[in-house]
Amino acid sequence: MKKSVSERYKDLKSIVIERKEQFDRVINFMEEETAWLTAPASTKYHLCKEGGLLEHSVNVAETMLKIKAAIAPEISDESCVIVALLHDLGKVGMPGNPQYLINEPSEKQKRYGYKPDYPYRFNSELTYLSVPVRSLYLALQHISLTEEEVQAIVYHDGQYVEDNRSCATHEEPLTLLLQYADSWSGFVIEK
Repeated sequence: MKKSVSERYKDLKSIVIERKEQFDRVINFMEEETAWLTAPASTKYHLCKEGGLLEHSVNVAETMLKIKAAIAPEISDESCVIVALLHDLGKVGMPGNPQYLINEPSEKQKRYGYKPDYPYRFNSELTYLSVPVRSLYLALQHISLTEEEVQAIVYHDGQYVEDNRSCATHEEPLTLLLQYADSWSGFVIEK
C-alpha cells in the first residue's frame, strides 16, 4: 500500500539526527506558524492545490536521496532532507500572511459569472523577496546551515532563473542534486 504524504514526510523527518534540535525548531515553526502544511506548490503549475508545497518538498527529498545514493553516497542524507524540505519554504509567505491566496473573484466579477483562470494568486501585501531568499530568511532564524546548504537553497532553480547565472559552473554537488531532484519532481513526478 502506498504511503500518504504525511507518512512519507514523517519518515523523512526521522532521518535528521545530528541537528535534530534545530531541525525540530524549524519544523515546529513551519507547521505551527506558517501555511507550510496547506500551501500550494504554485499558483498555476505543479501541485497547484492545498498541501501541494508539502507534497512537492517530500517528492524532492525522496528523489534527492535516490539520486544521492546512486552517484554521491558521501553526501549526508540529513543535509539532503534539510535542503529539500527547506528549498521552497519561502512559498509559505510570512507567519499570518501567506504568499498564495485563494483567487476568488470580486463581487462585480461574480455578478457577471467570471471565474478566475487559476485557483491561487500572489499576495500583493507581502514585501517582495525571491522564494530562496525568503526560505533562508525564515529558516536561518531556527537552524544553522552550511555554506553548501545555503548555496543549494539559493540556486535550486538552476539556470531557469536569470539571477542564478552567477553560480553557473560553481555549483557544489549538493546544489546539483537539489536542482535535478526539484526539476525531476516538478516536471516528471508531479506532471
